Amino acid sequence: MKAALLSFVMLSAIVVCGLGIYAADAANNHQAVDGYGVTAALR
Repeated sequence: MKAALLSFVMLSAIVVCGLGIYAADAANNHQAVDGYGVTAALR
């Protein structure tokens, strides 16, 4: 039960952080830097 709860919390945190980065990028109209080169590949 603890492992399932921890997994849910970690996945929720990843989703919330991703949405926050997306919202900040959309609000400021610039490319977010993720450090992995993913945004550079999308240009």
